[in-house]
Amino acid sequence: MPELPEYLQDQTFEAILQRMLNALPADLDKSEGSFIYDALAPVAAELAQAVLWAQEVLRRGFAQTTFGEYLDLRAAEHGLTRKPAVKATGQVVFTGAPGTIIPVGTQVSTTGNEAAPAVFFVTTEDVTIGPDGTVTANIEAVEAGASGNVAAGAITLLAQPLQGVSSVNNPMPTSGGLDEESDESLLERLLLQVQYPPGTGNKYDYERWAKEVPGVGEAKCIPLWNGPGTVKVIITDSNGAPAGPELIQQVQEYIAPTSGQGEGKAPIGASVTVEAPGVVTVDINVTLFYQPGYDPVAVKANLETTLASYINGLGIGETVRYAAIGKIIFETEGVSDYSGLLINSGTGNIVVPENGKTVLGTVTYNE
Repeated sequence: MPELPEYLQDQTFEAILQRMLNALPADLDKSEGSFIYDALAPVAAELAQAVLWAQEVLRRGFAQTTFGEYLDLRAAEHGLTRKPAVKATGQVVFTGAPGTIIPVGTQVSTTGNEAAPAVFFVTTEDVTIGPDGTVTANIEAVEAGASGNVAAGAITLLAQPLQGVSSVNNPMPTSGGLDEESDESLLERLLLQVQYPPGTGNKYDYERWAKEVPGVGEAKCIPLWNGPGTVKVIITDSNGAPAGPELIQQVQEYIAPTSGQGEGKAPIGASVTVEAPGVVTVDINVTLFYQPGYDPVAVKANLETTLASYINGLGIGETVRYAAIGKIIFETEGVSDYSGLLINSGTGNIVVPENGKTVLGTVTYNE
């Protein structure tokens, strides 16, 4: 938060009480425990608390410093709403006696433990086990959020025994579950809306429209990429990874379901293509020197986590800085020095195409 106004600085209980005591005649007993001191102290405490509340009101009044429902209110002033959480969906295969009916709403789940609680799903249709003893049913997570995206084979339990059903399993991962939009993401969209007001199809409009679709993380518009009237929108998912086919299709339908017809957000005449960024793999080769007492395995693991955070977190088309990689290595706990740093076999920056997205590849240590 920016520096507080002067009138809200240094307004502690002690400072307020001292000013009040100083305002009284000097010949009065103002020592701690005196009648005057004890009478003024509660007032000073309440005034100090009021100052803290005033600071909080100030913080919640500006988009850059507010949070939660207060950020929702600021966003609503500009026609924006927080993207809601989305339930994951998928399919399970029930095995059992042919002819067994499995009603809609049948609950299945993963196996839970102390580290990861069970994730529950319900069937969204009535199905009947076929002559081969199996049937596939569509399912939906009970609770919305990314926690509903579970691995293949994770769903193995029936919440309640069902006569005629011997087992359940999900042959493919469940997908599509999204957490509620974060404050950071909503603030980014709000600032884009305010700083670059909606126009008649400028590049910021396309990026704004893409980010309005649940599941989209970053969006980059490339105008005139294939001649007049053509627009390309590059998108990642909410985790920063290249968007999958389903998300790409959702954004395409939202912005321009038919080329040039103006049936989506895009104006008439615009030929819009939505794509995922091309993956640019970044391989690193380095020799490390360790500080005494540090486990090299732990140091490497910590380093690779930090490298992945930097490289995978770069925006679409953003350059990988050789100096930034070196700084990360040198500042890793347990590293005393390094040498022979190569990034994709070179010693310079990695210039990424405007439609490219970097991903950490292999980290090789010369030892």
